[in-house]
Amino acid sequence: MKAKCLCGNVSLEVEHDKHVHACHCGMCRTWGSGATFSLIAAKPPKIDGGENIARYHSSEWAERAFCKNCGTHLFYHFLPNDSYFVFAGLFADNADFKLEEQIYIDAKAPYYELANDTPKLTEEEFLAQFGGE
Repeated sequence: MKAKCLCGNVSLEVEHDKHVHACHCGMCRTWGSGATFSLIAAKPPKIDGGENIARYHSSEWAERAFCKNCGTHLFYHFLPNDSYFVFAGLFADNADFKLEEQIYIDAKAPYYELANDTPKLTEEEFLAQFGGE
């Protein structure tokens, strides 16, 4: 599926399963003022306009990317296994996307509540899936 930023300088071609994941961690909330909604790319996305992407290394294991021109958040790149979490709002064709999971639920801000009935993983439960601590 095709995704693009607000100004159109960056476009991504992404293979994914249409399953949206919401992350409530403090970094995601600081970056976007709420949960981030992303899809896990089946493989690294094909990027057009890569020269317009700024990458911020938000931790030792990940970087967050955004358009240098319009500031649109593009993806979270998990470096150890080269996974890309592409932001759901970039896709115009999203009618059959479905929220499948919420992570870092123990870090969720108190000012919102998602009504979707999804699995809700704490930080510890989520990291345990990847062998983390």
